[in-house]
Parts: sequence; C-alpha cells; structure tokens
Amino acid sequence: MRPYILSESNWKYIKDANFDAAVLPWGACEAHNYHMPYGTDILESEYISAEAARLAWERGAKLTVLPPIPFGVNTGQFDVKLDINMNPSTQLMILRDVIEVLDRQGIYKLIILNSHGGNDFRTMIRELGLKFPRMFLTSCNWFQSIDQKQFFENKDDHAGEMETSLMMYLRPDLVLPLSEAGDGAAKKFRITGIREGWAWAERKWMQVTKDTGVGDPRKLRRKKGRSILRRLLRRCRFILKRFVRHLSLNYMNKYSVFGVQYSVPPNTEYRTLNTEYRLPSNAIILSMIRASSPKTPVSPIKEYRVDRSAGAILVR
Repeated sequence: MRPYILSESNWKYIKDANFDAAVLPWGACEAHNYHMPYGTDILESEYISAEAARLAWERGAKLTVLPPIPFGVNTGQFDVKLDINMNPSTQLMILRDVIEVLDRQGIYKLIILNSHGGNDFRTMIRELGLKFPRMFLTSCNWFQSIDQKQFFENKDDHAGEMETSLMMYLRPDLVLPLSEAGDGAAKKFRITGIREGWAWAERKWMQVTKDTGVGDPRKLRRKKGRSILRRLLRRCRFILKRFVRHLSLNYMNKYSVFGVQYSVPPNTEYRTLNTEYRLPSNAIILSMIRASSPKTPVSPIKEYRVDRSAGAILVR
C-alpha cells in the first residue's frame, strides 16, 4: 500500500492519518491519433500525480492523491466516436462536492493536476473559493510545466511527439507502431488574433485534423519520454511540496502566542505536525520549523492551533 494513494489505503490506516492537502488528477477520455489509447490523459495524470506525490511524501509532505476523474471537456469533439464530454458545469458540481468533503474534514488544500487541454478550472476555483473561504485551491497543467523546445523539434498540441514519447515510456504496450499513426497535421485559424493567442475560439476537431492528432509523433524516442518525465516530475514534486507547506493565512503577519501579539515575517515557513486527535473544522495543527526573525519568541513552541475566525495562532 502506498500511504499517499487514497484508492490503495484502508480504513485502519485512514482513520488515524492526517493529511495537509489532497491531489485530484483530472484527465479525459478521447482519441489520441490512431496509435495511442483513449485513456492517455487519464494514465498520464494518474501516474504523474502518484509519482510527484511519492517524491513529495518522501520529503515530509503529508498529502493524499484522490482517484482520477476520467472525463474532460470535449465539446469540440462531439463527432469523434466515444470521446466522452463532461461539460464545465458538471465539472463544477463534481469539484464542489469533493471540496465540501475536504473542507468538512479539515483538509484545506486541494491541487487539481490536469492532463487535458480542454479543462480549465480557473473560473471554478474563483467561484468555489468564495463558497469555501478556508480552502486554498489551485490547478496545475503538467504539460505546461516544461519548455518543449528543450526536448522536441515539434511542439505537441495533442498526441504529438511529447505525448507519444511519454506514453511509450509509461505504457509501451498500449502504443501502436508509428507506422499506424497519422502525421498529426492540423489546420489553423485564419484570424490573426487567434493564431497569436490573444483571441480564442473553440476548434471543431474533425474540421481541423483527420487523425484526431495535432502534432507530428513520428520523431518518437523513448529516451525523450524518460527525460521529460524526470523533468516534469521534479517540477510537479516541487510545486506539491511547496503547496503543502503553504499557509493560506500567510497574508497575515500578526499572530497571538500566549495572548501576546508578535509580528512574524511573511516568508516564515511552516510544516504540518501529525496529531492523533480530531480538530474542529476551523482549526489545523502546525509546527514552525524556521522563523526568519530572531525577535520572534516562538521557536520553542511545537504545536499551535490556527483559529481562522480569529485570524490568530493560539497555543494548544
């Protein structure tokens, strides 16, 4: 059992475990040229989430990876057989239910690790952030975390060189020979603003590409997949670790210890302290690991209760 993977964990372990954050992999079920599986985005998001979480866990981050959501926004691919579309409004409802559970149980951080370009969670995060003010919500598009020019000659938009290389490394048993793949040629908009990226319109997929791919996969090299995976895992591990250690109250710099107000520099770092008792819904236990100001007389104190309604840290 990997203790940071929820689907592998059992109640005997979970009932006494404490987590600071949750990771939600989110993919899509869609065609990826002729040679790659419909579950490419699902497999990528699940693997990258699990491996990045492992690396962060080994460095002290307490997090849990939730089961992946397998469906994404595919409104532009309505005519591609068995491309399963999940509307943004449906995604919002699912995300709200997940966040409600986390918020109720005192896990106040959620990172969505997204593997599908059609998913955009920013407006949902804005809306749900108002409904759940104790939550710190963020999304991460792993495919934007690296510069493709460092690895590939052709930029991969969908099922091209990057994704093919990555899947050939992760699941070569699911990738057909490149002789079966299309060339990934795709038409572009004639409107200058859309081509330059400062205007946007949805692509009607089968009017854009004949093989459902956008990007040439024919320069596949398995070693490229290994190299790119190592790079993006380092970056995803870093953001997960920093995310777990991020305190959503870091905008405040006044804290109360033993009833006395002290100023704590904004860059003071914290880490979560494992505890064996239940916390009220508006509290979380933290342990300060470094205070950047020698005038902050709180370094000997190991346990704090963060009362968000009072906006102060109180010693338990």
